[in-house]
Amino acid sequence: MGSPWKPLLLLSVISGLADFARAIAGRPVSYAAVLRMKADSSSSSSLNSRMRLRNNHGVGSSSQDWPPFSRQRYSALSSQEDYRSEESEEFGPVFLQEPDDAIFSLDSEDKKVIMNCEARGNPVPTYSWLINGTIVDTEGDFRYSLIDGNLIILNASEAIDYGRYQCRAENSIGSILSRDALLQFAYLGAFGGRTRGAVSVREGQGVVLMCAPPPHSPGVMGEYEPKIEAHFPQTVLAAKGITVRLECFALGNPVPTITWRKMSGNIPKKARLRKSQAVLEIPNIQLEDSGSYECKAENTRGGTAFRGQLQVYTLPQWISMINDTQLDSGEQLHWECRATGKPKPTYRWLRNGEPLNSQSRVEMVNGELIIHRLQQADSGMYQCIAENKYGAIYSSAELKILASAPMFSTNPVRLIATVGKDVSLECRPRASPKPRISWRKNDRRVQPSRRIMLLRNNTLRIINSSRSDEGSYVCRAENQFGSAELTTMLLVKEPMRVELSPIRVEVTVGESVVLSCKVTHDPSLDVSFLWLLNNQPLNTQQEGGHFEYIKTQSSTADLMIRSILLKHAGKYGCRAQTSADSVLAEAELLVRGPPGPPGVVIVEEITDTTATLSWSHGVDNHSPITTYNVQARSPVSLGWQTVKTDPDPVTGNMESAMAVELNPWVEYEFRVVATNGIGTGDPSTPSRAVRTKEAVPSVAPANVRGGNGRRHELVISWEPVSEEFQNGEGFGYIVAFRANGTRGWKEKMVTSADSTTYKYRDETFPPLTPFEVRVGVYNNKGDGPFSEVVTVFSAEGEPREPPTEVQAFAISSSEIKVMWKPPNPGPGRPQGYEVSFWKDVEQEETGKKKRTTGNEMSMLLTGLEGNMPYLISVKGFNSVGQGPASSPIKISTKKNAPSLPPGNLMWIQEGNNVSLSWDPVKARDNESEVIGYKVLLRQEGRGHSRVMRTPNSAVVLTLPEGGTYIIEVRAVSEGGEGAASAQVRVLTSSGVRAKSGQLSVQNLPPSLTWTALFLSLMVPSFPL
Repeated sequence: MGSPWKPLLLLSVISGLADFARAIAGRPVSYAAVLRMKADSSSSSSLNSRMRLRNNHGVGSSSQDWPPFSRQRYSALSSQEDYRSEESEEFGPVFLQEPDDAIFSLDSEDKKVIMNCEARGNPVPTYSWLINGTIVDTEGDFRYSLIDGNLIILNASEAIDYGRYQCRAENSIGSILSRDALLQFAYLGAFGGRTRGAVSVREGQGVVLMCAPPPHSPGVMGEYEPKIEAHFPQTVLAAKGITVRLECFALGNPVPTITWRKMSGNIPKKARLRKSQAVLEIPNIQLEDSGSYECKAENTRGGTAFRGQLQVYTLPQWISMINDTQLDSGEQLHWECRATGKPKPTYRWLRNGEPLNSQSRVEMVNGELIIHRLQQADSGMYQCIAENKYGAIYSSAELKILASAPMFSTNPVRLIATVGKDVSLECRPRASPKPRISWRKNDRRVQPSRRIMLLRNNTLRIINSSRSDEGSYVCRAENQFGSAELTTMLLVKEPMRVELSPIRVEVTVGESVVLSCKVTHDPSLDVSFLWLLNNQPLNTQQEGGHFEYIKTQSSTADLMIRSILLKHAGKYGCRAQTSADSVLAEAELLVRGPPGPPGVVIVEEITDTTATLSWSHGVDNHSPITTYNVQARSPVSLGWQTVKTDPDPVTGNMESAMAVELNPWVEYEFRVVATNGIGTGDPSTPSRAVRTKEAVPSVAPANVRGGNGRRHELVISWEPVSEEFQNGEGFGYIVAFRANGTRGWKEKMVTSADSTTYKYRDETFPPLTPFEVRVGVYNNKGDGPFSEVVTVFSAEGEPREPPTEVQAFAISSSEIKVMWKPPNPGPGRPQGYEVSFWKDVEQEETGKKKRTTGNEMSMLLTGLEGNMPYLISVKGFNSVGQGPASSPIKISTKKNAPSLPPGNLMWIQEGNNVSLSWDPVKARDNESEVIGYKVLLRQEGRGHSRVMRTPNSAVVLTLPEGGTYIIEVRAVSEGGEGAASAQVRVLTSSGVRAKSGQLSVQNLPPSLTWTALFLSLMVPSFPL
């Protein structure tokens, strides 16, 4: 029978293979290159090579690990060379995607395998595949098909299709091979159907139930030593960066404890123990994690251990790669590729997908490829392969061999120089190989001399040119493919002269100045001007309107500077330029202004009331500094304040002074401001914060007063002394008091600097006893001054007597007015009154209370029930408490207002006059009698209403202006207003308008007969 842990090991191995496949999938794809000859291209002979970087890929490196230069495109081509767009230029294949290792499950419903491959190139590449180095017959075997570059395998079989695959991409430039990808097949068969026999065991004993695994692929680990029934292999190989899991499984009774250690050093801190310490997991494995690891299983019966070696390897990773290169025929190619890896990688080279061998002109040593005396046959795609036993990476480049006849981009050339200046006539043809150069002037060969030299770059240089050097110069370039000539017409003119005035000028901030630039030059040449400030071009648009260019003549340009600022000082330049030469004239502008900030202020010495300060002079901006102003700031001051100094004033030639009359124990910052004849400048940087020394307090509390409080209390209050005047730590107050006519003072200490009140209680003194009071200050340095003596009375207590002559009057069914008079004069004067009211049928505790806002002697109670008797009492109160309540008085509210609305409304409308009548309202027995009616008139769309009162049941209304009006009527009684009638809507003509504000109410004669012309009863709305 097999071991019981084998199924678990099978899953572990499959999981490990998946991790390995993901690690391999992280390798960058390969690199490819082409070396070929193109007859119509050209290069400068002065350059050995021209390279541009291709998109390269390699195994074992992600894009962020590529060398920085691999992301850019370089070229050493001359600016005169003709570039062609990449879209129209032919280039060899470059892989965009290469195949990855794959594990295909034979139980998969989809019976096809897809191996991916994609490349770009011009012409478009074609694809073919190799398995174990043999070409895959995609034409003859129906199971294989190609879609773009992807290989699709139908009905994949382990016996036929297992192996290593490579993709080949090819076009007319050359071909390249991808890295190899391993295709594996996985399956797991069914367990056997044989019935297992029963196993008997005693309680507490251990037992091993064996389990033979079913047929499977990939394979599982073998069996291991007793006790530690399963353990990691003797040697574990791991790729750098993956997670490694080392496992030990042990049997025993009691259950053994498993511990781990690294024989040479400590287990990495990032390691974690899993599955009851049976698995040691090391994430992101690194080279330094290599070593011998031991797992040990122990229980009370003994222990056993297993050791294995963990070896960390790295796939090759590029350090440097080869790049596309263009060279002339006959030149030398030198490519070098470098990679890291463990084990150290080896190198080999391919050309157009085929191995490249060393020859007489070809050298290959440790990743270097040198080809001497390049020929057209050397053109093609080249690949450098760096590989070790764990993988390979590819880098590629294309080499173009250039060959062309000489050609000039511009011809002829016109060159203007000035007398006495050196002249350089360039000759830079595009040609490959490097052409031979010769010069002639006016059909005569130019002979080098001490004044005329032919430089190495084929430039003809003329020293100290003169009018005799004028003429036509011809440069001839030729090689084996042809020849070309460049003609340069040289004209020599008189030199230009520039005058800038004034050369030096001094101005004051806010003034304006004009700089004039005049030029003398050859009249056949046009001149342009450029103004500079401190060698930088002057941009008038960005200077806020301070600068203006003024050009009065073709050879004169002025610069006006308005409202000059300090920053406008400096060196101004006028550069005049023609096609022949450029001349610069300069002038200096000095700006006088307020001085700059002095140097940082240093506190040299500090006392309780003084600080010795020093500073350094700032710039005077061309006007001598006359005085310095010393300023200070503290947490309790309102910003920066000028302080007194010694000496006073501080003159401009001084760099130190003493700040005096400071407050003790206050944290100060100091700064200095300089003044000159122009004005006051910016302040210096503040000094560090320093605190003055402690001193005895010198300021007494202010506004000492008293009063209020409870009976037999003396309350004394004052305004606290601000921190600025406390002068030290341990600050507090001394409260001294004595009754009028006595000698001895009672003194009490108040230790809190923020205190403002002290209360003294004595049952022996009566209310409103006068006391002499004063408050002093102290700190750790000693006692300070006392305030002036003031008279404070002891508390008078709460009111002693109730209010007098309390009366109440019913105003309506919901309102009662209460009136009273203050209690008899004496101690405990009220500061306000509280009215209590409750229903006659209720207890006083269930009633309500209302207080006056001051010493008012009346109050209107609202929200009461109609026709209800109430009991009312009044009491006074002050800050001490409440006084006794008056005897309750009984008063009833009036009956409720009529509940029925006026009915049967009728009206007659004549123009803007409306005659309105309604049936009288009769009150019920429990309601107040009707004493009149209130008519409300409101224009539709407006919020305010007009109100009319009448004792009768009819009125005549004159509407003020045209529009729609809403009218309603309410009955009025002693209990208040009754319910509203139905609304009446009346429409008047907008052309007829009443006088402003006209509104009349008329009583109709009893004998009037009403004729209803129109009746409109509306559903009652909300009261107006």
